[in-house]
Amino acid sequence: MRTERIAGAEPEDEQPMINIRPSTLDDFVGQEESKEKLRIFLAAAKNREEPLDHVLLQGPPGLGKTTLAQIVASEMGVDIRISSGPAIEKAGDLAAILTNLRPHDVFFIDEIHRLRRNVEEILYPAMEDYKIDIILGEGTNAQSLRIDLPPFTLVGATTRAGLISAPMRDRFEVSFRLGFYTVEDLRTIIIRAGQILGIEVSVDGAEELARRARGTPRIANRLLRRTRDYAEVRGDGRIDRDIARQSLDLLRIDEAGLDELDHAVLNALISKFDGGPVGLETLAASLSEERDTITDVVEPYLLQKGFIQRTPQGRIATDRAYVHLGSERSDNRLFG
Repeated sequence: MRTERIAGAEPEDEQPMINIRPSTLDDFVGQEESKEKLRIFLAAAKNREEPLDHVLLQGPPGLGKTTLAQIVASEMGVDIRISSGPAIEKAGDLAAILTNLRPHDVFFIDEIHRLRRNVEEILYPAMEDYKIDIILGEGTNAQSLRIDLPPFTLVGATTRAGLISAPMRDRFEVSFRLGFYTVEDLRTIIIRAGQILGIEVSVDGAEELARRARGTPRIANRLLRRTRDYAEVRGDGRIDRDIARQSLDLLRIDEAGLDELDHAVLNALISKFDGGPVGLETLAASLSEERDTITDVVEPYLLQKGFIQRTPQGRIATDRAYVHLGSERSDNRLFG
């Protein structure tokens, strides 16, 4: 299968010299319910010799949305074209990609909620009827040209499903919401990645990394690589629990998987705003961070772990956050 990247670069951690991404559903660890549904849909599409219906993948960053899109193409035995919402700036850019697809190809758009409106409107007839309308000329001389497209599968990925317009959302026949992974699944992922990378990882070492990986495979693999560096320099190259703990302590990732930014958010809530409630804009400004970084990267895990709450008045630090940081509540704290 040929894979072609159209636009949009991935983070450095997603471009290892050795590809550790699973290429089949059987190798993909976790998300069992979504995997079982996808396996059925793929088998049915192949039996009918049709493309898979359009798929929307939702969830926080690093949970495997891009990997699942590549697995869909691999399982269907077709090519995949990859782009992202911000990279497709003009309707002509999208038209160029769509007209170069082959029958049953997979077209993956990451961060699809960031598509421009004029580009999104081109996708509607493409998704429904496999046709696009191109406007030639301007003003009174403008003419509309309808072009037929080969049947294809659009796989959209988003970290913020609420920002996808209703017309776009309705055109996806299949939708999966990916959740955070269990420690057991992450341990399996780390051991598998270690075998591919030639790293000796003990079960207890893998579990230590998994417990601090925020329920996210991308972070688990990143911690594995950084711990490999530590083990090679400060140890014998083998990752056991002690080496994992020393490496993670050096990286300032605590027992709950919270990093420096997580601690900064919780400390700001507690020390600057008496535990809240505080609005997102104010919180972001107090940390000199972008609001999207807080909502997309920090908050999902803090909410899952029960360290913060969202209320109509703003964000609030919970009792668990105070205990974790060893702080005491202020007597005059107001609850929203």
